[in-house]
Amino acid sequence: MKKVLLISILSLFLYANETDFTDSFEEEFAVSNQEVFDPLSGYNRVMTSFNDGFYTYVLSPVSKSYAFAVPEVARTGIDNFFTNLMFPVRFVNNLLQFKFENASKELGRFVVNTIWGLGGFMDQATNTLGMEIYHEDFGQTLGYWGVGEGFHVVLPILGPSNLRDIVGLGAGLALAPTSQLGHNTIPYKIPQNDLQELGIDTLYKTNEYSFHPDLYNSIKKDALDLYPYLRDIYTQKRNKEIAE
Repeated sequence: MKKVLLISILSLFLYANETDFTDSFEEEFAVSNQEVFDPLSGYNRVMTSFNDGFYTYVLSPVSKSYAFAVPEVARTGIDNFFTNLMFPVRFVNNLLQFKFENASKELGRFVVNTIWGLGGFMDQATNTLGMEIYHEDFGQTLGYWGVGEGFHVVLPILGPSNLRDIVGLGAGLALAPTSQLGHNTIPYKIPQNDLQELGIDTLYKTNEYSFHPDLYNSIKKDALDLYPYLRDIYTQKRNKEIAE
């Protein structure tokens, strides 16, 4: 479970770009009058406050410093590399949702970017061939097959989630090359211990967030009550992703 807590909102919550969240606010966000089943609301509020401090006083300043020190072209190359590296998760989940055409295109993207894109540091599939990326994860797959989200859970550092997505996150770790889970039997796993995994994840997510270091503050600026605001945004975002 410790591994789970080190990897996700910045894949589940901060994984989306700023435009995705802006569109979500403008088109879909509305506070529901319906009672929300939230048995962990007390814990979730405490963890939301903790995460708020982390995002505001640690993640955002560190990402800005990183962006200042590392040229954008290098950060883009690193982002491309990690996006290409996470191909197994997208490919398998497209297959599990019977999106065979999307899965084949993901395979094509991986081959093009690995060979022509110098190991994935260049996104030739998008920039030269105009090939779309199809983000799918195990939480979406479970939702596709009708598994309910369960109640809301706020993870330390990782942020908003739910029971379904936590289960999906564990399955994702089994496939992700950036996780050491199963490294003794899966040959493409990169980290071989906790320290290596933490270092890779820190680079991956700091680099990703450095493109939008003020993202979190832009999300929360209109919140009257931060916890239900973020909870509802997350729920609507995930429902939209599953329906697509």
